[in-house]
Amino acid sequence: MHVNAHRFRVIYGDTDMMGVVYYANYLRYFEAGRNEFLRAAGLEYRGLETAGITLPVAEAKAKYLAPARYDDELLLETWIEEVRHVSVRMAYRLLREVDDTVLATGETLHACVDRRGKLIRFPDELQAKLRALIANAKKAKG
Repeated sequence: MHVNAHRFRVIYGDTDMMGVVYYANYLRYFEAGRNEFLRAAGLEYRGLETAGITLPVAEAKAKYLAPARYDDELLLETWIEEVRHVSVRMAYRLLREVDDTVLATGETLHACVDRRGKLIRFPDELQAKLRALIANAKKAKG
């Protein structure tokens, strides 16, 4: 598994008065995609927390290309872009399924920290799993 596809429908509460998804909600969508990616890769976030690891967002970027609207069926693709000793960069591509329009792209950078909020290195086993997901994506792209 290298790219996770997460499907969902825009709810009314995610839109502004024009029926367009409010810009900050894209970050919520990215979070949902990230959680589903980790779950599909066998790395549930709850399990990481139980092991004393948290991955707070240190940086977030979003590029808005076309509006998502109330009741649109969306597909969010999520993958790991980069793994370092103390951080992981996730990437996202949001599409409207009916016409395959790319609505937004984005990235989030996550620091690896302990329960006290202190920056720590990824455990070797976890880092290897994350790097393997990147390697699988590169093989799939050919």
